[in-house]
Amino acid sequence: MKLGVCWYPEQWPEALWASDVQRMAALGLLFVRIGEFAWSRIEPEPGRFEWDWLDRAVDLAHAAGLEVVMGTPTATPPKWLVDAHPEILAKGRDGQVRGFGSRRHYCFSSDVYLEQAKRITALMADRYGQHPAVVAWQTDNEYGCHDTVVSTSDAAKAAFRRWLAERYGSVQALNAAWGLSFWSQEYRSFDEVDTPFGTVTESHPAHRQDWQRFSSAMVERFNAAQVEILRAASPGRDIVHNFMGLFTEFDHYAVGRQLDVATWDSYPIGFLGQGPFSAADKARYLRTGHPDLTAFHHSLYRACGQGRWWVIEQQPGPVNWAAWNPAPAKGAVELWGWEAVAHGAERMSWFRWRQAPTGQEAMHAGLNRPDNLPGAAWPEVEALAACLAALRPLPPRGRSDVALIFDYDSVWAVQSQPQGRDQDALATAMAWHTAARRLGLSVDIVPPDADMAGYGLVLLPGQVFVDEGFARRLEDSDATVLAGPRTGSKTRDFAIPAHLPPDGLKTLIDVTVARVESLPPGIVLPAGNAGEVTGWMEDVEAGTAVETRLALDDGRGLWFASQAAHYLAGQVDEGLLRRVLADVATTAGLSPRDLGPDVRLERRGNFNFLFNYGPEPVTIAHDLLIGQNPVPPAGVAIWRD
Repeated sequence: MKLGVCWYPEQWPEALWASDVQRMAALGLLFVRIGEFAWSRIEPEPGRFEWDWLDRAVDLAHAAGLEVVMGTPTATPPKWLVDAHPEILAKGRDGQVRGFGSRRHYCFSSDVYLEQAKRITALMADRYGQHPAVVAWQTDNEYGCHDTVVSTSDAAKAAFRRWLAERYGSVQALNAAWGLSFWSQEYRSFDEVDTPFGTVTESHPAHRQDWQRFSSAMVERFNAAQVEILRAASPGRDIVHNFMGLFTEFDHYAVGRQLDVATWDSYPIGFLGQGPFSAADKARYLRTGHPDLTAFHHSLYRACGQGRWWVIEQQPGPVNWAAWNPAPAKGAVELWGWEAVAHGAERMSWFRWRQAPTGQEAMHAGLNRPDNLPGAAWPEVEALAACLAALRPLPPRGRSDVALIFDYDSVWAVQSQPQGRDQDALATAMAWHTAARRLGLSVDIVPPDADMAGYGLVLLPGQVFVDEGFARRLEDSDATVLAGPRTGSKTRDFAIPAHLPPDGLKTLIDVTVARVESLPPGIVLPAGNAGEVTGWMEDVEAGTAVETRLALDDGRGLWFASQAAHYLAGQVDEGLLRRVLADVATTAGLSPRDLGPDVRLERRGNFNFLFNYGPEPVTIAHDLLIGQNPVPPAGVAIWRD
């Protein structure tokens, strides 16, 4: 794994630049990521360009032996462009214009902005596409950040109508697919279809689902335009985009298929407060992040990059954008680096080189303080670089024990018609991921169209759409399958399946969901001494070949099994989820063991990594290559078989 840093020379006096790159190289860093916010410095006025400063910065990095990941600056269109073309601005769900003064102030559906983005991308690619220092291009920055995927601008409305016409062919087909005879919602033409926001009560869920699909398609269109330019002008360089944590507003798999590498921005403490964790967990992991939060995203973006992925922004200290911004524990910055190594990242860079004294991110820590002295993370970065160099080369990361199916379309389906205010498909997927990792199982997160052959166990925590092709791949994989509630509960047109859920999964297990209920917070359904159901429960009719493994106290079946297929009909507490998962994993030939709440294991070839996210030291029985025994809080231990 190559280490690097995000560097913004345009924000600092040029007298610092030479020292910057020399100190980076001395620290053990091998690349810089630059340029993604620099449009106003590159083109201060329409058609007038100032490239010299960026030329000098790139040349200085190259002279210091640093590779360059160059960003296209389209996340921050300059003021003169907004003033000349105010129609490029997005509108929120409330119809209000989202104006200039921060970033990401553009609408993905705007053809005018798309042409401007292509123009600046082509100019940058022509100038730096053959530079020997430039090894990769990053398109834009954090698509969708600050709730900017969905726009209700005039451009978005027009594009949505065109998208619907292409998808359905005729407005009559649209009326039938959505079931618009309900409440007299039928349309006479696509031009009558508006946004699904601002209605008297909830808008039609199929309308909302398709609006999200369309919005995602606009992100794909925007990214593809830049990729095409960069591939032509800068062949042989990787093209990447930096995805975010806890973000599902567009299909990352679809964008990832356009790229060479998926990258993401890892902020374990920043995301902790925003994540679906209990107050107790947020307190316990205040300074390390949750033990499974970072690993979930590492696995997800490994899938989005078809096996190739980086961490392009790594948290080095307190951030500025969370509700509260604690400092990392001693050792946490190094721990996060080793977590990326264990999961197979090719590169990792810290955000940022030096803390800025001005602007919205002035309170965001860097590797250096604003006075240019090393910050608190510096010695941990130094230690990671030295130890990583000593371990090279590391073997590749192999396939995991478990495949967890994660589907953006299914996440949107739960959002479009939750049926319970606190229903959250991402949170459910993360809970199942945590249960598996706490049992010492390695987990790959994969899309629904993935090849599942070779996995011992496949988990479906919330796969709303299950067609025959998906079910056939599950069956052909020979894996044991555990599916959760809401599996196969909708058709692609967002209707209840004709033969009721779980739709195509019935080829594996003969169960029928006859009725569902959602439960308010504080209401539980006991299952004897085994545990409780919270939030969601289904009434299931089981075929004669299906065994009811566990029932509620009221007699309703909860856990059903038929050969290698299992169905869990309710959302259960974390202890019961682990019990079910451990039993199913054992039948799949795996060897689950409860590691406790704080310790996690990863394996990369014959290298073993142990991470201690908890507040107490952990003693292990291994001769270590790296680390201390006992492993301290926020500590890492590495040994080889």
